[in-house]
Amino acid sequence: MKDGEGAKELESLHSEKLKVVELDVCSEEQVSQALRFVTANLDELEKGLWAVVNNAGISTFGEVEFTTMDTYKQVSEVNLWGTIRVTKAFLPLIRRAKGRVVNIASMYGRMGNALRSPYCVSKYGVEAFSDCLRYEMKVWGVKVSVVEPGNFIVATGILTRDIVTTTAEKLWKEAPPGVQEDYGKAHFEQYMALMRSYCNSGQREIEPVLDDITDAITSERPYTRYNPMEPHWWIRMQIMTHLPAAISDRLYF
Repeated sequence: MKDGEGAKELESLHSEKLKVVELDVCSEEQVSQALRFVTANLDELEKGLWAVVNNAGISTFGEVEFTTMDTYKQVSEVNLWGTIRVTKAFLPLIRRAKGRVVNIASMYGRMGNALRSPYCVSKYGVEAFSDCLRYEMKVWGVKVSVVEPGNFIVATGILTRDIVTTTAEKLWKEAPPGVQEDYGKAHFEQYMALMRSYCNSGQREIEPVLDDITDAITSERPYTRYNPMEPHWWIRMQIMTHLPAAISDRLYF
């Protein structure tokens, strides 16, 4: 939001090199307005735009049978369709500059987890879209990178105890009676307690992600994928993506 705290903080820097524009990635109209704004503010339009970073994202949790179709659609509308919508809009300018597209995915775009299917579905989609785009953009000299952050819950505040409480109430309320009866409240509360335990977990500083985004934008040879995450998450991702599922399932589930 243009009048949000983040926007106000950026505008307070009073930098001639910084322009703030409101952009709801779910809105075709706002994406078009943002494109017009950027185009109007480029010093040399013929040279295009160097980089787009798709960072907009939301998260939620819940077992599949407790998660509504509306929730699946809402998460993917921001995380996946928003990424595609913005990228498609700005690609002509990026191609002109032989520039960069940087998409923020997640370690959950490479491996699944219980309770996280809406988020995983959207981030797996970002990974697939980024791969396909990278193949197509090679002939244009455009580099496409994916940043796959690990657990940054504390650093970002994306999951708090209040969010867990509110989400848990919604999940239980919207679940079909048969699902409530089959799973039982004790099982449900056990998983909600697990989610609450994650609220104070993860890395406390966001700099590793910012450093990787910066490298993807500025490096002459950026990586295809960046993995800013704690070692145990990196090891888990390698096990789950390289070893037979029977082994990773036995280790982690």
